[in-house]
Order: sequence, then C-alpha cells, then structure tokens
Amino acid sequence: MTVDVRALDPADFDQWYGVVDRVFGAVPEDPELEEFWRTVIDPARCLAAYEGPAVVGTTQTFALPMSVPGGGFVATGAVSAVGVAATHRRRGILTSMMRSQLEALREEGVPLAVLTASEPGIYGRYGFGLATQQLSLEIDSSRVRVEVPEGAEDVTLRYASPAEAASVCEAVYGRAVGTRAGMFLRTPGWERHPLLDPVGMRDGGSPAQCVLASRGGEVVGYVRFHTKPMWDAAGPKGVVTLRDINADSPAVYGALWRFLCDIDLMSTVQAGNRPVDDPLLHLVSDVRRCGVRVRDGLYVRLVDVGALASRTYAAPVDVVFDVSDAFCGWNAGRWRLSGDGKGAVCSRTADPADVALSVRDLGAAFLGGVSLSSLAAAGRVRELRVGALTEAATAFATPLAPWLPHGF
Repeated sequence: MTVDVRALDPADFDQWYGVVDRVFGAVPEDPELEEFWRTVIDPARCLAAYEGPAVVGTTQTFALPMSVPGGGFVATGAVSAVGVAATHRRRGILTSMMRSQLEALREEGVPLAVLTASEPGIYGRYGFGLATQQLSLEIDSSRVRVEVPEGAEDVTLRYASPAEAASVCEAVYGRAVGTRAGMFLRTPGWERHPLLDPVGMRDGGSPAQCVLASRGGEVVGYVRFHTKPMWDAAGPKGVVTLRDINADSPAVYGALWRFLCDIDLMSTVQAGNRPVDDPLLHLVSDVRRCGVRVRDGLYVRLVDVGALASRTYAAPVDVVFDVSDAFCGWNAGRWRLSGDGKGAVCSRTADPADVALSVRDLGAAFLGGVSLSSLAAAGRVRELRVGALTEAATAFATPLAPWLPHGF
C-alpha cells in the first residue's frame, strides 16, 4: 500500500500518540507527563503518515515564540514527536513529513523551525543547523567553593512549595527570557512544564524542591532541584540535581549556587543543561572538579531566509548571501541583508553575492552562537568578496551565547 502524509484526523489522535510512544521505546509514559503532552499538543498542528487507516509516521509543531538577538520574539514552529514506525523505515516517509511540515509553516507565515535531535545526524539533510550547545556539570561540592559576587550577603533564601511559588518563579523567568536568544516565551499551558515531577524522572531523588531568593521583600530569583541521599563507609555522599535556576542579578545567582553546593549531607551537584557561557564557570574555585561536558542543543531551520530581518546585529552589515537550499527551493538564491543594532531588512537581490552558504549553515549562525568564520574554516561557507565574511561574522555575534533552557 502507498503511504500518504496529511493532516492528522483528530479521531486518530490516540493512535498517533501510540505510534510516538512506540517509536521512542514503547515504555509506558508516566501519567503526569502524558496528561501534560496531550494538553499542549494541538491535533490541528499534527501530521501523520497513513498507510490505509493505520498511522505509521508522526510529527507536529508547537507554536512557541522564540527570543532572537536584540530581545525580540519570532513566531517559531517547534518540531516534535517525529518518528516513523520501525516496520516502515527507508521508504522516504520522514522526508515527506518534513517537507509537508515546512510547507505548512511557510503557508502559516512562520519563518523559523527548530528542534532538538534524538540523533544529531538526521536533520542536516532537511536544512536544520546546530545553533546552540549546552553544558552539563557534575560538581564535586565537597571540594569546590562558590565565590559569590558582592551583594550576595543581602540576599534572603527560603524554601517554598514549587506549586505555590510557581507564579513568582514564572515572573523571574519572564524577565530573563529576552536576555538570551533561543529561549521560548511560554504560551498558555507551558507554565506547567517546569512543575512536572514524575517519580520516574527523579532518579531516586526527592520530590522537586524550590528555594526563593528575595531582596527588599521582592522575589528576585529561584532554584528548583532534587536531593538524593547516599552513604558509603566514609559517610554521606548525597547528590543534588538541578532542575532550573534564574536570577535577576549576579549576586542573587551566586547566592543560589552557593546554597546548592552547601546543602548538608550532599557532596555532588549535577546540572544537565546550562548555557556554554554560564557565569558559574567563573564563580567556582576549581573548574576541573566540575565535570564540564558540552553537547548539541537547538537546531534551527530558516523556513524563510527573510527571517534574518527579525533580529538585530552587533555591527553594521550590508552583505549579499548566495543561499543554497535543495529541500525548500523557495529560499535558494541571493539575499541582501542590511542591518545594525536598531533593525534590519533582508530581501532578494540580483546583486553579486558576497558570501555563499547553505540554508543549514545560515540557520546555525542565526542565533549568534556559531560563527560564520568558524563555518568557513570548516569549508562550509565561502567568502566571495574580500572582507565580507568578517563583516558578517562580526555582525551576527551576540554578547551572550544562545541557549534553550528546556525541551519540548
């Protein structure tokens, strides 16, 4: 039978969701997680690959505005739940679904698509470029000190119920979300995401705990975490696992990290997703004992190259890009980008090209975390006018590394 990729029939949502579960391992999902995902997934934004009445492939997008350099937010299709039944691999189903999804986003007027990859080697062929990275840390808190900035002693810390503190924590997150590119503005329903606390995701640790940081009676930071008591013959060696942390100032941030590293009976602090330029790296007394590792984060795809006009630039730029895009042909050709710290315009042009690159590499550089010069050194970007590459690379750079704080 032939396979047809089309919009999901809402009556088939349970079947569609079951295929997603099977593709990702067939382990029954925690009821709390399943209820959340069923709440935020919009069946109208789901695509299915049908073989007769059977769903054999899945994908969907969340409509999540994403922060871009300059502090603005851009309509973004956050691609998720991508999978093909193991019985139907290598038949072009994934390619058909990705093409249909990108075409749907274009028709909707959404200029960006993003995703996190279960396997990094899959999505480059569809024009997604690695745009952010993330750090994981395993801090030996029995030997590492956190040297807090001036003003940290004025910060008051107190425990609070995660649920009861949710609104004040969201207010702190809301103040932080525009400071880095790559962060999502949480739309209705997504404020529940940081509160999810299924037992299976605690790795034997405690229910989620929350500590609020206040100054002058106002909540100016928070941290959510788990603790896992452990012992050996020498005594306690418990583990603190960070869920998320946000603060309005360096002093507050330092005070919260010092707290995490000073909890009684704990000797290790684990953090699974931090920005690559996390200030913590400059607060710890011994970075070698922090077990720092780097891995891939967010992949960005320009559905419309004109999205380059949605961000600002660190230096004046006037460059013509010759963009190749074999998957979404409407992007292929020459585009002139002119902009600075106040704004930008990007439109098609017949002028000679200054820099040649693929839409994948343009997506990688879009948020400012990947240098066009670095991509050129890898042979993936070509300078056609002397000086154009440095001009573009300088303009695309951002003061803070882009970062995706949570999955989707």
